[in-house]
Amino acid sequence: MSVKVRYAPSPTGSPHVGNIRTALFCYLFARHNGGTNMVRIEDTDKARFVPGCEAEILDSLHWVGIEWDEGPDKGGPNAPYHQSDRKEQGIYEPLIRQLLEGGFVYKAFDTPEELTEMREYQQINKQPIGYFGGIWRDATPDQVAAAEAAGKPFVLRLRMPKDRVLFCQDAIRGRIEWEPGTTDDQVLIKADGMPTYHFAAMVDDHLWGITHVIRGEEWISSTPKHVYLLECLGWAPPIFVHTTVIKGRDGSKLSKRHGDTRCLDYRAAGFLPEALANFIALIGWAPGGDRELMTMAEMIDAFSLDGLQPSPGVFDLEKLRWMNGNYIRKLTPEELEARLTTYLASDETFEYWSRPEFAADEMVAHLERLKKGLAENRAYAISAALLEQERVVTLADFGPATAFFFQEEPPMDPKAVEKWFGEPHVGEMFDHIVGSLNGEVSVEACEKLVRDYAAKLGLEKLGPVVHPIRVALTGKTAGPGLFELMSVLGPERMAERLTRAKSMLR
Repeated sequence: MSVKVRYAPSPTGSPHVGNIRTALFCYLFARHNGGTNMVRIEDTDKARFVPGCEAEILDSLHWVGIEWDEGPDKGGPNAPYHQSDRKEQGIYEPLIRQLLEGGFVYKAFDTPEELTEMREYQQINKQPIGYFGGIWRDATPDQVAAAEAAGKPFVLRLRMPKDRVLFCQDAIRGRIEWEPGTTDDQVLIKADGMPTYHFAAMVDDHLWGITHVIRGEEWISSTPKHVYLLECLGWAPPIFVHTTVIKGRDGSKLSKRHGDTRCLDYRAAGFLPEALANFIALIGWAPGGDRELMTMAEMIDAFSLDGLQPSPGVFDLEKLRWMNGNYIRKLTPEELEARLTTYLASDETFEYWSRPEFAADEMVAHLERLKKGLAENRAYAISAALLEQERVVTLADFGPATAFFFQEEPPMDPKAVEKWFGEPHVGEMFDHIVGSLNGEVSVEACEKLVRDYAAKLGLEKLGPVVHPIRVALTGKTAGPGLFELMSVLGPERMAERLTRAKSMLR
């Protein structure tokens, strides 16, 4: 069997982690099996349509590294790839007529008020919620004709069987059954003539030859409707693959506080796409062994439906940060320069960090400072970033991490000043270093300068020398290697900062 899968988003909201995971699983499965991956835009819900959403969906997929063979931006033999266009081409109409003629669907003329009253009655009486026939399921032809003659709007509903068990074979859960009479009569065609997801998706999947439908487990309750609809049309169902929900580390439903946010927010926050793809793939999928850091090619090679887990996946933001840090450390100097340049050139980056919740972080100021530094002295800025590469976990972290390189007077940590500027040798040491800066500022020269002075003082440990110098140059007690940062700062900056630090001595 030649594998064919599709990712079919609706342009009704920004794609989040769960949406992208579905798309990623489709991509990995298709590529692993040498099959076809397709994208279809299911835009029949005009009331919930969000302008610009489709472009954001495709941008998100491209950014994460998900590729497809056919879709709205690529074309292909199964065009069109928007369901609204497919409806206009009349693809669904003959199939609806076939269902009407076979008695598998019926016209229902209920008003919104009547439907609301029905749901309220069901809730009060603790009955299953849904449309299980009303007066229209078994209405006579004369009743239907009278309603039509009166110009009453209607929808077309699928007449679900009430006397048999429905089932599907799920690739993760095995056989799933639904008892007779427990599934309501789904709307297939709305009053405005547009098909619902339940109808159009199943028709398109069959016409496209989709072999596996990979989607979230929230669609399990709708699956009996889909299985029966396909049966009514005389078609065999695809293999359904219902992926598990994603939860937070505390076991609760994933929410924004766990890190559930629009996909492109991760780009704006400074995450690398390969790290995000790697992280998302492992939420509910086990590649075997103890592998965690995997390239897209490695994930394609390892992916199988057998590795999908039946238990909920966990979204662990700290693990994503750890993983992203690993990917950042793998970047070559040229790659890091390119990533930072692109990141800082994007308006998206600064719009994200300008949100009220980040106001106290001063991240915008840090990033603007680094951006300016790249523009004014690229070699110096990249040298500074390379020193921090082992310490950061996102591209955004380079902003605050490198801040002291670009500040004429880096803010001093009062506790660090109090602890390290009180020793009697510090003032003389600062003078000695300033007087020894003769233009030779290699890492080796800086190390020799510091060690020689420590030896002059007869110190066995470098701490009393290293820490005051670090605080004077950076304002902090922690950071990259002292000799390396001294070399990057250069003689002029070091002289200015050491002179300033001496003026702060008691």
